[in-house]
Amino acid sequence: MSRFTLPRDIYHGPGSLSEIAKLKGKKAFVVTGGGSMKRFGFLGKTLEFLREAGMETHVFEGVEPDPSVETVRRGAEEMKIFCPDWIVAIGGGSPIDAAKAMWIKYEYPECTFEDMCKVFGLPKLRRKAHFCAVSSTSGTATEVTAFSIITDYSKGIKYPIADFEITPDVAIVDPDLAETMPKKLTAHTGMDAMTHAIEAYVSTANCDFTDPLAIHAIEMIMKDLVPSYNGDMAARDRMHNAQCLAGMAFSNALLGIVHSMAHKTGAAFADYGAHIIHGAANAMYLPKVIAFNAKDPEAKKRYGVIADEMKLGGANDDEKVKLLIDYLRGMNDALNIPHCIQHYGPDSYPTEQGFVPENVFLERLPEIAKNAIADACTGSNPRQPSQEEMEKLLKCCYYDTEVDF
Repeated sequence: MSRFTLPRDIYHGPGSLSEIAKLKGKKAFVVTGGGSMKRFGFLGKTLEFLREAGMETHVFEGVEPDPSVETVRRGAEEMKIFCPDWIVAIGGGSPIDAAKAMWIKYEYPECTFEDMCKVFGLPKLRRKAHFCAVSSTSGTATEVTAFSIITDYSKGIKYPIADFEITPDVAIVDPDLAETMPKKLTAHTGMDAMTHAIEAYVSTANCDFTDPLAIHAIEMIMKDLVPSYNGDMAARDRMHNAQCLAGMAFSNALLGIVHSMAHKTGAAFADYGAHIIHGAANAMYLPKVIAFNAKDPEAKKRYGVIADEMKLGGANDDEKVKLLIDYLRGMNDALNIPHCIQHYGPDSYPTEQGFVPENVFLERLPEIAKNAIADACTGSNPRQPSQEEMEKLLKCCYYDTEVDF
C-alpha cells in the first residue's frame, strides 16, 4: 500500500495571493525571510488580506538562508506566546521550511530535532494550527511537500524532516512573487526542481501517480529554465508551475542520494567562509549520481525514458544516459553553475580554485559520506551505496572525474 498526499487546496496563477483573505481563523503567525517580500510589497499585501479575513497577525521576520535550529526555537517560542490558529509562511524555501519546524515545536514543545528526523514518525499536527505556504521561488516546492530542511551550524549538519503531517493545508503558487527572483537564485532553484523531478522518477517509491508529474515537470524545466534565467518572464511564470509539479512528485515518490549528498555537504565547510548552496550542489552532483545509479538496470531504463521524453536521441539506454548527463552539464554551463566542488567559489560561481581546500575535503570525507548514507533520502535511491562507494562518488563530485564504478 502506498500513499499520495498533497495540500487540500492549491491556488495558482497571477493574483492568487488574494486567496489568503478567504482563510477562516482568529490569529495568523506570519513567517518570512530576509526582506524581499517586504521590499516588493507582498508581505504588506499578505497582512492586508489576513486583516480582511478578520485575523490578528504577528510577523516573524529574518529567517536566514538554510534556517538554523536556533531560528526555529525562537519562532516556536513566539508562537507559544501568540497562540495562532494559522501559520502563514511567505517567501522561498527557507522561511517555509523554518515555519514547518516551528509548527512542530509549537504543537509539541518537547519534540527534539532528532525526533523530527525520524522519517514519517511525527505525531498528529493541527491540534493548534493549520498551515498556509506562499512560495516566492521556483525550486524548493516546499509549499506542497512533506519535507523541511533545518541546519545545526554547531554540528555542520542539515536535518531533513520528512512526514506527511507537515504537508501544508493551503499552497499559493502565484507567479507574481517569482518574478522578483534574482538571476542566481533562478538558476539554483531551477536546477533544484530538475533534480526533484529526475530523482522522483527513478526513486524506488515511484508510482503511477507521481510519474506523470515528474515527467511533465522535466519537460517544462527543459523548455523554460534557461529562458527564465535570461529574463523571459513568461518562462519564469511557467517555471513556478513546473517546480510545483516536481514537488508534488517528490513529496510522494521521495528522492535519492543527490539530495543526501547536498544535505551533508551544504554546511560542512561553513568554517571556510561559505556554504555549498543547495540548488547548486544538486546541479553539480546530479550528473555523477545518474552515472552511478545507471549501473542498476531499472534505473538505467528509467533514465532512458527521461531522455526519450526530452527527445535527446540515443540508440540504446547506455547512449541515452550519456546524452542525459551531457545535457544536464550543458544546462549548468548555461546557468553559470560549476561542475564540481573544487571549482565552486564562495559566491557559488565557477572559479579555478574553490573555497573548499582539497586537504580539508579529504579529511572530512569519511564523516560526510557516513552522514550522507544515513540521510533520509538515501533509502529510496535506486542503488544503495556502501561507505567506500559514497566516498568515491563524493570524490568524483569534488574533482569532476568520471564515475566508473
